[in-house]
Amino acid sequence: MTAPAPFGPLEFQLVLLRRMADHQPELVEEARQELSASLADMREANRRWQAMVRAPRGRGTLRRYRSVLGEPQLSVRRQVGDLECDALLWPVPLWPGLRFEVLAAPGGAVWNEWLVRAPGAAGPELRDLGDLRPWSCTVDEVARAFAPARPMEGSAPTRWALAITDPGSGRPHVAEFTWGLLQRLLPG
Repeated sequence: MTAPAPFGPLEFQLVLLRRMADHQPELVEEARQELSASLADMREANRRWQAMVRAPRGRGTLRRYRSVLGEPQLSVRRQVGDLECDALLWPVPLWPGLRFEVLAAPGGAVWNEWLVRAPGAAGPELRDLGDLRPWSCTVDEVARAFAPARPMEGSAPTRWALAITDPGSGRPHVAEFTWGLLQRLLPG
């Protein structure tokens, strides 16, 4: 019996891309080629990831990330409202200015998992809706730039949405994100 192929950072990036392909197929295609991965590689990585997530005796979420991505590049204690948690950050070679962040409770339960700006990396200047280009900014950056932004339920567990207002026209819009990275802007 052949041992399964390793599942590491490359395969994890393919999983991120698979979910983003629904909204940005051209950007995903370019990124997939940059990774020298085929469409079959992306599908297989996603299939294996889903099997790990759904395994009845699988690793817990935090252990799964550590086994796939290794030890985090950075781990910091963070206060979120009344709750204290650990923010663990891993580099993502496709997006050097971003990190994959997992927020975990003191007991290890994962609260959130998404892409964020790397500590010390400059984010984009977001002055108006024209600055909101796919893959250019994160949920946090859009929420700060277009405050008060109203969180909305996303269409899948790895998707988020923010209701924002165009500062020029006052018209409502919805910014949609996958894994915390902006995918598209829709009229609200």
